[in-house]
Amino acid sequence: MPEIAEVARVTHFLREYLVDKKIAKVLAPDDANVFGKVGTSGPAFAKALTGKTVEDVGRQGKYFWLLLDSPPHAVMHLGMTGWVQIRGVQTGYTRYLEKTAKADKAQWPPKYWKFQLETDGDPRVEVAFTDARRFGRIRLVDCPGKDIRKHTPLAENGPDPVADKDVFTEDFLRRKMRSRHVPIKALLLDQATISGIGNWVGDEIMYQAKLHPEQYCDDFDDADISTLFKAIQYVCDTAVDKLGDSEQFPAHWLFNHRWGKGKKDSATTLPNGEKITFITVGGRTSCVVPSVQKKKGQTTVDDEGEEEEESTPAENGTESRFFESKSAAKREAGEAKSAGRPSKKSRTKQSTAVKEEEKEAKPIPSETKKSRKGKKEEKPTEPSAELGRRRSTRLSRTAT
Repeated sequence: MPEIAEVARVTHFLREYLVDKKIAKVLAPDDANVFGKVGTSGPAFAKALTGKTVEDVGRQGKYFWLLLDSPPHAVMHLGMTGWVQIRGVQTGYTRYLEKTAKADKAQWPPKYWKFQLETDGDPRVEVAFTDARRFGRIRLVDCPGKDIRKHTPLAENGPDPVADKDVFTEDFLRRKMRSRHVPIKALLLDQATISGIGNWVGDEIMYQAKLHPEQYCDDFDDADISTLFKAIQYVCDTAVDKLGDSEQFPAHWLFNHRWGKGKKDSATTLPNGEKITFITVGGRTSCVVPSVQKKKGQTTVDDEGEEEEESTPAENGTESRFFESKSAAKREAGEAKSAGRPSKKSRTKQSTAVKEEEKEAKPIPSETKKSRKGKKEEKPTEPSAELGRRRSTRLSRTAT
């Protein structure tokens, strides 16, 4: 999913090519998901943008918008696979280009487009919003441009760690962490708390801070919170500054090694030999380097036997031990409840033996009327005399 860096890349190109341009033409076939789920339609979107001039392009976390010379304004979210294409311009970042077929690069309009727009003047600019899986969202927000962040959906989202440095401070982070009791990575992924941090950015932050993603957010000391805040700033600033182009990311980043889960011959260690594992935190797969990211406080699992657990992850390497601890707790409760009783296996063997004894002790039941009725006396079948005569007649004819 595109995160803070990828959205910064999109806004960079839109700002460069659309600001102060008048939109001459818009095509937007209706889509019940992309437009409909946020209260608008393709035709309504096209009508609202046609003839308008783009005054600015803004972003907050995973959202970005076109600020027009009059409302309503277009607010967009890329979802899982959304992207913005500009004809003749390579807007895609490295990983996006790796997933895009070469044949698609020259195609216009691009495959899976949801709207296209053209500007007037020379040079003419053509822009398309694409989304293969249709989790992206395009809406219209009817308000003065300066108030756009006071309206849905932006008002419900937390501060952007890059764009809102006056709001996102160390004290802000501390207050949010102390007021919740969830794994720290789940807190970072909560867009209502902080905008823009997604799965890979969250993993990178935790790795750079040398903190474990399963540790509860209200169980970090001030020193760890300060370290985490600096890691958030460092990772987000760097990723946005490089416009999400992974080829320009620092060589020591976990990002460069975290994409091999489930792939054949993929690396399971960092270049220095430290092991990479995958667990589930907050419903998302998380990449962790256990030798670097030590648990320092209360986590979603019992820390007893921590050293052994760190070196021996779950069998499939993906599930969080949080779920294992729940199962263990249920087992312990069951053992306490059934103290003094034989085990389930032994009870099963005993009950089977009792059933066999009862079966042997029971007298053989006498024949019932139904069983007697079902049995018919078998009578020997005799060859039909008619058949015998017919056969002899045929034989006699043949002899003649």
